[in-house]
Amino acid sequence: MQQAGSVVSRLGSRLQVRPSAPCRSLSCAQDVLHRTPLYDFHLAHGGKMVAFAGWSLPVQYRDSHVNSHLHTRQRCSLFDVSHMLQISVPAAEAVHLAAALLRNPEVKLAGLAARDSLRLEAGLCLYGNDIDEHTTPVEGSLSWTLGKRRRAAMDFPGASVIVPQLKSKAQRRRVGLMCDGAPVRAQSPILSPEGTVIGAVTSGCPSPCLKKNVAMGYVPYEYSRPGTPLLVEVRRKQQPAVVSKMPFVPTNYYILK
Repeated sequence: MQQAGSVVSRLGSRLQVRPSAPCRSLSCAQDVLHRTPLYDFHLAHGGKMVAFAGWSLPVQYRDSHVNSHLHTRQRCSLFDVSHMLQISVPAAEAVHLAAALLRNPEVKLAGLAARDSLRLEAGLCLYGNDIDEHTTPVEGSLSWTLGKRRRAAMDFPGASVIVPQLKSKAQRRRVGLMCDGAPVRAQSPILSPEGTVIGAVTSGCPSPCLKKNVAMGYVPYEYSRPGTPLLVEVRRKQQPAVVSKMPFVPTNYYILK
């Protein structure tokens, strides 16, 4: 299965491997990266730090990416999301909270590599890869985010474009793909069974749970039905793929009631 280096390539320009040798130049990217309150905590626990969207974050720890992924599925893992400003405790207390959580033997630290493969198995989008400001909820297969009241009132940005798409068909749709052969990466062309390029992959990786290659991408509406056979191009070679329902792995979210 993929190691940290291949995960770095999959996450693209958002993520860069940290230089192995110390960098003293003021122009070095690592000198200007933001650090979360858990930066030293990550290093102390064997975190392999990389540059991600302007922050220095762990891609994985001493455990392999696959082991970390499977542990998260089967038990519980702790991710550092404070770079997303999603921390509800004072920064000075973040380390104490993380240490307290890790005292539970079921809890382990997990990095960007596991987070990426887990969200892909769950069919979740990475902003900037799978969706952006030019993607409508209908195109992105996210129509469930629009409630009945909002659809009727049309009181949200882009309603004049999105509501008609809800009532008819968007020209393109985000779909899941199960693929044979080599792992499929972002930007890989998606082709019709006749070999015509009809779209592109936006995310892809081997699934540690399914032991198969999974991916997401955009295709014209007429090719978006689950079970539709397609082709993907990897290293200039065409491989079979089939449109699949998402999530690829059934979700088991904990919902606070």
